[in-house]
Amino acid sequence: MRGWGAGALDVVGVLVFVGIGRASHEEALSLAGFAGTAWPFLVGLAVGWGATRAWREPERVWPVGVGVWVLTVACGMVLRAVSGQGTAAAFVVVATVFLGVLLVGWRALNKRLTWVRGH
Repeated sequence: MRGWGAGALDVVGVLVFVGIGRASHEEALSLAGFAGTAWPFLVGLAVGWGATRAWREPERVWPVGVGVWVLTVACGMVLRAVSGQGTAAAFVVVATVFLGVLLVGWRALNKRLTWVRGH
């Protein structure tokens, strides 16, 4: 998988995280509320892609997937904090685990399937 497809998977992963999180807290399903929750993580995702140059080998688990994941969470939390949104410890843990499963998980699954097809 290359470029746009991998980027789209990462964006969808962040949007799924936001959607599930907002629904689990019974927050209003407004576009503004959704966007307000999503933007810090989408900016973090963009930082992660830029820092790791993910477009070169977007399917790599290490260092791309791990770097994208860590920077998405770290930047997302910093931006949430400076914009007055919550960063409770439990939220940080849930976000870290959930986004790790999504952002690193598809890459690990892709690597495994590629390995299986090659043998």
